Amino acid sequence: MESNNQDIVAGLDIGTTKIACIVGRKNEQGKIEILGKGQSRSDGVTRGVVANIQKTVDSIILAVKAAEDSFGINIRSVHVGIAGQHIRSLQHRGILTRDTLEDEIQQKDIDRLIDDMHKLVMPPGEEIIHVLPQEYIVDNEQGIKDPIGMSGIRMEANFHIITGQITAARNINKCVHRAGLEVTGLVLEPLASADAVLSAEEKEAGVVLVDIGGGTTDIAIFFDGIIRHTAVIPFGGNVVTDDIRQGCSIMRDQAEQLKTKFGSALAAENRDNEVVCIPGLRGREPKEISLRMLAEVVQSRMEEILQQVHYEIKNSGLENQMIAGIVLTGGGAQLKHLKQLTEYVTGLPARIGYPNEHLANSTVDDVTSPLYATGVGLVMKGFDHLARRPQEEKVAAPKVKDHSSRTAGNFFTRVLEGAKGILDDDHE
Repeated sequence: MESNNQDIVAGLDIGTTKIACIVGRKNEQGKIEILGKGQSRSDGVTRGVVANIQKTVDSIILAVKAAEDSFGINIRSVHVGIAGQHIRSLQHRGILTRDTLEDEIQQKDIDRLIDDMHKLVMPPGEEIIHVLPQEYIVDNEQGIKDPIGMSGIRMEANFHIITGQITAARNINKCVHRAGLEVTGLVLEPLASADAVLSAEEKEAGVVLVDIGGGTTDIAIFFDGIIRHTAVIPFGGNVVTDDIRQGCSIMRDQAEQLKTKFGSALAAENRDNEVVCIPGLRGREPKEISLRMLAEVVQSRMEEILQQVHYEIKNSGLENQMIAGIVLTGGGAQLKHLKQLTEYVTGLPARIGYPNEHLANSTVDDVTSPLYATGVGLVMKGFDHLARRPQEEKVAAPKVKDHSSRTAGNFFTRVLEGAKGILDDDHE
């Protein structure tokens, strides 16, 4: 165990309805073994954006503590997801003129191009989150996916650049730091989910990932193995719950339970005589609700969300290239008959995406549910990050708890680390 400590990675999914912390490591076959999972209710996040820092910090601490206790590790650093309506994407081309033809193109040349993209002037209040190379052009030879090893003077690249609000990213960092953790990477959530639920063949053929969360629905479109389009729709499962609450005149918690237990995205699949009984408030009469009516409320809102998804697919210009169709994941993908409704609205084949593509067998319950696709993807992104910068990250990796002794030296080290975290927060 101790020799593999540096190979343990934690992912923190800060969502609108839940905060999930997932811890994993790679086994000998290159599969990811989930070691621990912690989850808490998310009270300080609205539509993917931190609205109340202290409530979010409290929820993070609860989720991380549960993950630590489930496997007996001490988490110090996490890979964190970012989402929200503020996310934007744009296309840009970069050009690099090399000094000589003698040397072949190396990774450092690609890194220089990517660094140049990070220097782009953004609108006030926005910053670049990801710079994703799409294809390269070397001395006017186009369509090159990997230019390393080629010879050429002029190297160009088309980039997919993802931007977000500075305040949104800073608030996430601040919450994680106040929870006593270090952020080793900030990852766009649909990119993390895509790693967890999509296969390389689907990305090559053309596929749309639709991650239906509580506050937002995130979209990522892949073709030829490259990300081509990203978008965020400011509606998710919570809007469906609110519709049920208003349409059936019941409490919000009751509406959420109705949606998860009896909700269906196709009203035609429910018979008129099927009813569910909801207890009344403080001695009032119980209320009977028709499952057909419940499904009509759910279907109308899900149709609206899927129509916006279809619009984004058409907007990308790749609708006719989506051979692998649509992959639905996230908590909202657990809705019954959603696959059929998606195929009906968009005309594309659909499937539910489970994050078991790259996972080894695990004793952790429910981790292969679409609910945890983002968390599993963040762990995978963490390993990608470690592979690129192994020596740098060994220091910050989670450690197995040492229960043998609590010396004065350890105590002062913890005090100094806490003081440093406070100073860092104040500096921000």
